[in-house]
Amino acid sequence: MANEKSGSSQIVELSNRAARSTIAVIDTVVQRGGFRGEELSTIGQLRDQCVQIVSLAEAEVAKAAESK
Repeated sequence: MANEKSGSSQIVELSNRAARSTIAVIDTVVQRGGFRGEELSTIGQLRDQCVQIVSLAEAEVAKAAESK
């Protein structure tokens, strides 16, 4: 069971890092005008999904810290 928690925490950590990096890339490209108008809703949805992943990951980390 310890391996499952370790694997689960690794997924949470990796997802959090990937989501944060994706948000940073999207924000940078948008500031530079790298997307066409018709692409912005899709890009916005992707960014929103990444924000949700970060929130979930932070909640999971807090939950794990409380249980220790």
